[in-house]
Amino acid sequence: MTITCLDLEGVLVPEIWIAFADAVKIPELRRTTRDEPDYDKLMRYRIDILREHKLGLKEIQQTIRTIDPLPGAKEFLDELRSFCQTIILSDTFEQFAAPLMEKLGQPTIFCNTLEVSESGQITGYKMRCENSKFTTVRALQSIGFETIASGDSFNDLGMIQASKSGFLFRSTEKIVRDYPQYPAFTEYSELLDAIKKSV
Repeated sequence: MTITCLDLEGVLVPEIWIAFADAVKIPELRRTTRDEPDYDKLMRYRIDILREHKLGLKEIQQTIRTIDPLPGAKEFLDELRSFCQTIILSDTFEQFAAPLMEKLGQPTIFCNTLEVSESGQITGYKMRCENSKFTTVRALQSIGFETIASGDSFNDLGMIQASKSGFLFRSTEKIVRDYPQYPAFTEYSELLDAIKKSV
């Protein structure tokens, strides 16, 4: 049996931190895993900025409620799930993901958890497991599944490299250039066709 593992932000929904950065007019928060491969460094940077501006979980969740899936994303996901088991592997947080999963038809998502103080300040985060996307793909393989993976950022490369088929989707020019061995797509129809051929 094959399972397709998909990234969330940039693949199915807009980047949450970019949307929030634009909403609160703090351009420094536009930095994502496309820009910074070290996730811990990126999150500590974000938490410091939130603390400096006295912003917390409530403000981010207000922005998330205004975010819709990327055009065509739900239809793509519905068709994919009609012929292949699918899991979203994301480095986002359960406190962010819930309203987005509702808009995508409640697909399965494995993500992380924020540590939040009583006042609503984000104080830290807890990863589900180390190198979570790669580790999850390897765990699925260890119990008899073959995996297909697709994502757009540095933190997706591990699961793409570990899978029997891996695809870049709407990635950066640098990543596409540096990893020419992985087909790079910009349209859901192209990605869907590639996955169908790999199942």
